[in-house]
Amino acid sequence: MPETLSQSLSPAGAPSGSSVADNLAAVKDAMRRAIAHHGVDQPLPTVVAVSKRHPVERIVPLLDAGHRVFGENQVQEAQDKWPALKERFADVSLHLLGPLQSNKVADAVALFDVIESLDREKIARRLRDQMVAQGRKPRLFVQVNTGEEPQKSGVLPGDLADFIRLCREDLKLDIDGLMCIPPVEEDAAVHFAFLKELARRHGLARLSMGMSGDYPVAAAVGTDYVRVGTAIFGARPRA
Repeated sequence: MPETLSQSLSPAGAPSGSSVADNLAAVKDAMRRAIAHHGVDQPLPTVVAVSKRHPVERIVPLLDAGHRVFGENQVQEAQDKWPALKERFADVSLHLLGPLQSNKVADAVALFDVIESLDREKIARRLRDQMVAQGRKPRLFVQVNTGEEPQKSGVLPGDLADFIRLCREDLKLDIDGLMCIPPVEEDAAVHFAFLKELARRHGLARLSMGMSGDYPVAAAVGTDYVRVGTAIFGARPRA
């Protein structure tokens, strides 16, 4: 049986003792090889360096090396780390990747430049209100639960058209793209291709898909962002 795209592309973890800048370079090289291996004409995705649970001391070397796109899963943790860093590095683009709680919407709008996890009407309405109140417009991605997993956040594919219509027409929100996290036991390439098709149907320009375990696959399928933490920073410290 021929191997799937996902089986043919297995990313390496962060080498022990290597610098975060070297690890980022290795991630980019792996994506270039994946794109070349499968003979596709895809631009290299932007790497969102996921600094969840990593201390500022681990993040600064990557900032010093010139990288400017980072992601955090929780608003509170980001508030503890990023305001001072954004003062030092004003051109940082910070992405919120984890579920957004309604009581954290105001803080998220104030701090983040991209919110990738929009998936509920209540959150969409609060985002609209806070964006008006604060005069800030972080870019918004809708998270899609492509595997229809009950334990996972995200809009179900069958509900996506209505949700995007609500955001665009009723709330006047600009939706920039789609994000997904495939089921771990399924072929990621299938879910990435599905998300790409959903974005095409809805006229959405950007995709965020692929993490440390499958980012070369996402690069080969075609995505704008990959969200990579462990392959850059190493294993996360225990909470």
